[in-house]
Amino acid sequence: MTIRRWLTAWALMLVAGGAMAIPTDSIYRADVVLTDAQSHRFRWAEQRGQPRIVSMLYTSCTFTCPTLVESVKVVLLALRPDERIRLGVTMISLDPKRDTPEALAKLQKERGLDPAHWTLARPQPRDVSTIAALLGIRYRVLSDGDFNHTTVLVLLDGEGRIVASTEKLGGVADAMFVAAVRKTLEAR
Repeated sequence: MTIRRWLTAWALMLVAGGAMAIPTDSIYRADVVLTDAQSHRFRWAEQRGQPRIVSMLYTSCTFTCPTLVESVKVVLLALRPDERIRLGVTMISLDPKRDTPEALAKLQKERGLDPAHWTLARPQPRDVSTIAALLGIRYRVLSDGDFNHTTVLVLLDGEGRIVASTEKLGGVADAMFVAAVRKTLEAR
């Protein structure tokens, strides 16, 4: 076998192996396409490789979802700067019909969410229930178009496995959740 053929075969094995290497307990196995605040479409599995906090919200919410965003900020502030830069945040819309990339970008700007670390994204409408189920989020659409939903922050490791979650929101970070974030970052 020539060197060129060997290298080609090796590269193909790496590509095939990489695609198959997503763990069976990873939420990234769900074939979900998201669109972010910059109108970039991507597969959820493309976020693989970096631990991240994930949750669901909708941009027209005036109370619970802003509290959810602020709670993530509180968790981030409980981390050292070198830890913060290694952790991503993904907030996925419960309302993809109204949460256009423009609406997501407006929320990102209003809340001061750095796009280098925060991804605000909308799924296809058919994928909302799949994502919610994977994250353990219960929701229902109300008659006025608002949503009733559980508020939970979910910590994923770099492979998309759920490591921890918290429903504690507010001005004080959940110490056990912060400890899980640190442990996950150390394992990376």
